[in-house]
Amino acid sequence: MNILSLPRVEIVPPGWPLIGAVHVPGSKSITNRALLIAALARGRSVLTGVLASDDTRHMATALRAMGVGIAEDGATTLAVTGDGTLRAPVAPLFLGNAGTATRFLTAASGLVDGTVVVDGDAHMRKRPIRPLVDALQLLGIDATAPTNCPPVTIRGTGRFPGTATRIDAALSSQFVSAILMLSPCGREAVDVAIDGSGEIGARGYIDLTLEAMTRFGARYRILDERTWRVDATGYTATDFAIEPDASAATYIWAAEALTGGRLSFLTPMDTSTQPDARARDVIRRFPHLPATIDGAQMQDAVPTLAILAAFNAHPVRFVGIANLRVKECDRIRALAVGLNTLSPGLAQELGDDLLVAGGLTGIAAPPAVIDTWQDHRIAMSFALAGLRLAGVVIDNPGCVAKTFPGFWQVLQGLGVELRVAG
Repeated sequence: MNILSLPRVEIVPPGWPLIGAVHVPGSKSITNRALLIAALARGRSVLTGVLASDDTRHMATALRAMGVGIAEDGATTLAVTGDGTLRAPVAPLFLGNAGTATRFLTAASGLVDGTVVVDGDAHMRKRPIRPLVDALQLLGIDATAPTNCPPVTIRGTGRFPGTATRIDAALSSQFVSAILMLSPCGREAVDVAIDGSGEIGARGYIDLTLEAMTRFGARYRILDERTWRVDATGYTATDFAIEPDASAATYIWAAEALTGGRLSFLTPMDTSTQPDARARDVIRRFPHLPATIDGAQMQDAVPTLAILAAFNAHPVRFVGIANLRVKECDRIRALAVGLNTLSPGLAQELGDDLLVAGGLTGIAAPPAVIDTWQDHRIAMSFALAGLRLAGVVIDNPGCVAKTFPGFWQVLQGLGVELRVAG
């Protein structure tokens, strides 16, 4: 049974601890960073452990359209060959709802001698990109986005003249990462500064970007906690191993906690550098999670933690999560609606915070059809509720293909029964 092709699927609570070893796919965040940087490098790079998903396929397809050679060697290895330049594609780059690819390629298109249109699906066309466009314009790049969302049109000359820019990172750290990865390809060193004085959400993803850049020969200096000077080194091809996805791992950690099981990973996660890996320490405290959880630095783990909070011994308030409103969907609203579908009054939106009352039991629920909002993380997190609560039905289960196509097979491999739901 191909779960990805079904309109709905029901999860049957196993009634026993889940035990086994699980394969977690490669990191989406690191895969897309490595793909882009390897495409900008001179020579041949071999990327191992890559994630094969909708998001990474969109990135690879777009780079091929820009003249980069990308050859597959098995399911998780890519050989990327480039000459240090990107070429104007013959058609607009369609990136679906892949936010990472859209933002990274919008910046990289500033290196093209010609016109590039970066576009996406109806959901992507609602996701703000104005701060990135403003930062590119400060570098002398002709970039426009009339709706402040994709499509973005970039009219490049093959290089950019600017040596300093500022970015409003309030909505996404990906804007910063996009500019940082562009910067080594400038004519001179580029100073990249973050506007404002508030906390930088998902700061760990900027660190991932800088680490990947360094592996491909880039050099940078930290001028202060909000400013980097990136040298005009270009990139040099190298082989790069991608670690397993920590965001995906949160579902496995939570499944272990919810069922009292013992789950391990076929590739160890102990040394993960990804921000969502810190969710592991929070999950270990279930069913006595902290009364307040700050999700600012582990944003993609919040849906997982919110489901755990539903079964927690006391209420949990999630703070620092305003950016979840501009992800693949409004995740704060999607979580509140879904949790209240499981049990009326279970969740409240308090401004941009989410309060989850806790105390949900394993008593059978009437069929609770969860609207996933076509968001992979909403689908996978609410599937976890079905491990404890009967009657949980996930609408559009195929949306998990965005980052974790094998998610349903992982559950089935652990003995979880999945049923076709009408």
